[in-house]
Amino acid sequence: MADIKDIQDEIIEEFTGFDDWLDRYQLLIDLGNEQEPLPEEYKTDNNLIEGCQSRVWLQADVVDGKIIFRAESDALIVKGIVALLIKVYSGHTPDEILVAEPYFVEAIGLKEHLSPTRSNGLVAMIKQMRLYALAFKTKMNL
Repeated sequence: MADIKDIQDEIIEEFTGFDDWLDRYQLLIDLGNEQEPLPEEYKTDNNLIEGCQSRVWLQADVVDGKIIFRAESDALIVKGIVALLIKVYSGHTPDEILVAEPYFVEAIGLKEHLSPTRSNGLVAMIKQMRLYALAFKTKMNL
C-alpha cells in the first residue's frame, strides 16, 4: 500500500486538475457516493463525531496491526470529505496515522472553501481518527 504522503500527493494532483471549485465539490460528492455504505449496526451514538454540523459516523477496526476506517454522513459534501480522510488514513498503522500531517487539506484549498461549521467538522474528523489511532496504539503496546 502507498504511504500516507504518496496518497496525499495523489489527492492534491487529482484536485488541482480542476480550476473551478464547483468541479472540486462534484469530485467530493462523487468520492462520497463511491464509498461503501456503513452497516446500520455502526450507526450508533458512540460512533457519531462531535463537532460536526451534519451527522458523521466513524467506525475503526484493527486488522493485522493496521486501522481500517469506515464512515458515513447524511450530507453529500461531508461524505466526500470523510471519504478523502479514509483514503488517506485507512489501512495504516497507528504510528503512521499519528505522525502524518494532513497537508492535502491546505494544498487543495479545502479549508478555505468550506463554511466555518464544515471546517470545524473536518478538524473534528481528523481529531477522532487520531484518537482511534492513539487508543489502538496503546492497546497494541500492552
